[in-house]
Amino acid sequence: MTNNDTIVALATPSGSGAIGVIRLSGPDAITITDKVFKGKNLAKQASHTIHFGTIRDGEAILDEVLVSLFIGPHSYTKEHVVEISTHGSPYIIESIIKLLIRSGARAAKPGEFTLRAFLNGGMDLSQAEAVADLIASNSASSHQVAMQQMRGGFSNELQVLREQLIHFASMIELELDFGEEDVEFANRDQLRDLINKIHRVLYRLISSFEQGNVMKNGVPVVIAGKPNVGKSTLLNALLNEERAIVSEIAGTTRDTIEDEMSIKGVVFRFIDTAGIRETADIIEAKGVERTREKMKQAKLIMYLFDPVVQASEEISEQLEELKVLGIPFVGIVNKKDLLDVSLIRSLDSFNLNFISAKEKEGIDELKEEILRKVNLHKINNDDVIVSNIRHVEALQKTEEALERVLYGLDNPVTSDFLAMDIKQALYYLGEITGAVTTDDLLDNIFSKFCIGK
Repeated sequence: MTNNDTIVALATPSGSGAIGVIRLSGPDAITITDKVFKGKNLAKQASHTIHFGTIRDGEAILDEVLVSLFIGPHSYTKEHVVEISTHGSPYIIESIIKLLIRSGARAAKPGEFTLRAFLNGGMDLSQAEAVADLIASNSASSHQVAMQQMRGGFSNELQVLREQLIHFASMIELELDFGEEDVEFANRDQLRDLINKIHRVLYRLISSFEQGNVMKNGVPVVIAGKPNVGKSTLLNALLNEERAIVSEIAGTTRDTIEDEMSIKGVVFRFIDTAGIRETADIIEAKGVERTREKMKQAKLIMYLFDPVVQASEEISEQLEELKVLGIPFVGIVNKKDLLDVSLIRSLDSFNLNFISAKEKEGIDELKEEILRKVNLHKINNDDVIVSNIRHVEALQKTEEALERVLYGLDNPVTSDFLAMDIKQALYYLGEITGAVTTDDLLDNIFSKFCIGK
């Protein structure tokens, strides 16, 4: 991959707006802009300065603009970067980009600006991937994880471990050079201690993936229960909008309905499901089957009861069935406004939450209970959390390679095999930070970015 050409793209969302920002990066970014900019001579201006003028196609003025200069290596891509702030007309933006391409630039590919930042040493690969996560973040928790990774928390920890492993790999390689003299440069006990230390770090990082994944993509929460207990009414109350159809007729919901919302910075994907009951209706039966599948996939189940039509024994049985699933759940009694005090007291031992979804009573308290169950809103800013499936797979492969090293230390394995397994662990760690890359890997990662980033 080469960076010899100059690329251009719209850096702001497409469509009409107050302004649009057109970004150029490359060795000729300033020279190309100078060809079409009427104002100060940009080639003679200092970095990190802004200049007013016009963009002209021949004698025709396309727009009055502000041009921001970032002279490499003091820029996002470590190259010369120019950002042209124009009025947000799609016609103006398209005309200026076409003019810049005619003047020597080429259209950027998705993620190519960030790819250049990586190739030029501005960030490692895990930080570059965090840029895409930061752009896509839609909650305080997903923003927090992306920001922590973009600032290098994850890669810094891996880099220290990798450097220590490299030291031992070099010592073992040195032993191979003196193979006939039967010398040991790498202290086996120290190597074993290091691998055990790395194992503990890898275990913590791999274990954090489940948490990081739901912080990034949202917590799937299934709303379940028997027909007509108020599941759809609860979904509407949580979202504060009429998202699901509400009817007195049991079995109205035949398929799942999904929507999401943020509660104190954590995104929840609420899934309203068909009521669970035995039915001869083929379509409703399929809905019930889907409900059971969704419950198994959920990170949290909100299960509704109606004690007016459900006896205490039935509620107790259903609670035991929920416990068997091994998934966190919140037991909820709906229609609180229709229950008498004695009935409410009789259910105290079940540790249930009492609400009226129709009257929106107890909804705020229910949200607090949901947060407590998933325990994601108290993540420390310094916690290193893995949220990328590519990273966790590389960590797992690293762990497997290190297991082979430990086996080699405890069994009569020669130094060349030890060195090979350590190199394998180093390779997988290097895949995460970009110390080891292939063009196919980079193409796969950066093709998912938006154009202009």
